[in-house]
Amino acid sequence: FISFVVLFSLGTGSSILSALQDLFRLSKSKVEKQLQIISVLQWVLTFLVMGIACTLILMYTLCTDFWAIAALYLAWLVFDWNTPRRGGRRSQCVRNWAIWRYFRDYFPIRLVKTHNLLTTRNYIFGYHPHGIMGLGAFCNFGTEATGVSQKFPGIQPYLATLAGNFRMPVLRDYLMSGGICPVNRDSMDYILSKNGSGNAVIIVVGGAAESLNCTPGKNSVTLKNRKGFVKLALRHGADLVPVYSFGENEVYKQVIFEESSWGRWVQKKFQKHIGFAPCIFYGRGLFSSNTWGLLPYSKPITTVVGEPITIPKIDNPSQKEVDFYHSMYVDSLIKLFDKYKSKFGLPETEVLEVN
Repeated sequence: FISFVVLFSLGTGSSILSALQDLFRLSKSKVEKQLQIISVLQWVLTFLVMGIACTLILMYTLCTDFWAIAALYLAWLVFDWNTPRRGGRRSQCVRNWAIWRYFRDYFPIRLVKTHNLLTTRNYIFGYHPHGIMGLGAFCNFGTEATGVSQKFPGIQPYLATLAGNFRMPVLRDYLMSGGICPVNRDSMDYILSKNGSGNAVIIVVGGAAESLNCTPGKNSVTLKNRKGFVKLALRHGADLVPVYSFGENEVYKQVIFEESSWGRWVQKKFQKHIGFAPCIFYGRGLFSSNTWGLLPYSKPITTVVGEPITIPKIDNPSQKEVDFYHSMYVDSLIKLFDKYKSKFGLPETEVLEVN
């Protein structure tokens, strides 16, 4: 003990303390990394299997001694069936879960604001590109991890996704808690015309078709023939806002089938009849970044929200009017991409491919 006191007084003790602090920081860093992996893994599993899993569990429960619980939930489901079409049922508590901050830091994901948005207007954000899972869209607009409510005070974001997801038990409630809504006419009309002002619907315009072509190093969007969101904006007088996520295509690798191949034929059939296209994709493994797995690669995703385009309210817009504002939107998106591409790791020669 006396020797320890002497050593400490000579300075060795402070070195030991410093070493212990370094060890603590190292351990804390490892724990945080594991929490980041867990947070992303739960979302990937939610995206891929939660809807089917919950449906099967509910059906199984109906055949057990706990059938009354399943029956009560089904009765609630019938009563609550139209809620997703009426703005949903968001929970600020769920949107502020700490797990989403770990989700954000895994990549990391960042939201960049370029212009203020008036709370007296409604908006339609066109999100590009889709990527495999739209990870940037979810983190930025389905949670508060990147501070969307602080960056755009008074604006209520509604991330739109496939209406089929809201027919799945439990999954529908989970999605609604994050302010996620079905991308169908009833839901869009309600938010943009019966829910006051200061609403922003985020639509991943390229959808399933765009996901089939996403691959690292490629910046392309499916937009030329996607004009429904412009017509929607005109009918409600909602301003259009281009949004581009740099890095969205970098987090997964995908097997791309040729247009004339059987694989692409199957994907397009699924897309036409079910609404989504099955992709063969892979990322990193759970325990190592050098193995294949379902986890996305930890590549930065930076989502830039561009300048709003003022849109007039026209109850029955003509095709000429839709084409005019669609052209304005495409030009605005290209300008946004060109302005920020070099800042987020792309060469000045990179061109946004619009299909």
